[in-house]
Amino acid sequence: MKKAVFMDRDGVINQALLRNGKPYPPANLGAVKILSGVLESLKALRDANWMVIVVTNQPDVARRITSMDEVEKINEYLKYYLPIDEFYTCYHDNEDLCDCRKPMPGALTSAAKNNNIDLNNSYMVGDRWSDIEAGKRAGCKTFFID
Repeated sequence: MKKAVFMDRDGVINQALLRNGKPYPPANLGAVKILSGVLESLKALRDANWMVIVVTNQPDVARRITSMDEVEKINEYLKYYLPIDEFYTCYHDNEDLCDCRKPMPGALTSAAKNNNIDLNNSYMVGDRWSDIEAGKRAGCKTFFID
């Protein structure tokens, strides 16, 4: 079985935008800024034979604040410039009660099934409680970035 490091996107890989002290995703590709040290860290993970999978909630699509196309452009940009294997993106909002929206573990368990990943020997890295809870529910070890 493979091992993976699952990562949240906004606030972990790229800079989240702060408004009134609350983090938000970049609204468009022009607002994306890859955080310092991310490229080197992801290269080191790849060199050590870890899969790198981004698991991200993007409820602004359901809220009609941004388009799915814009989110996909950001994901494609990040995948082009960074050694990322896959993206699992949830476009639902809280009231949709889907299994793919963190803190539910559905995106991680789907990635594990699709890629033969051992979740007990994998990690979830995130900057919100929901990231960490999703990792724990999936059986991963977790790292919280404050």
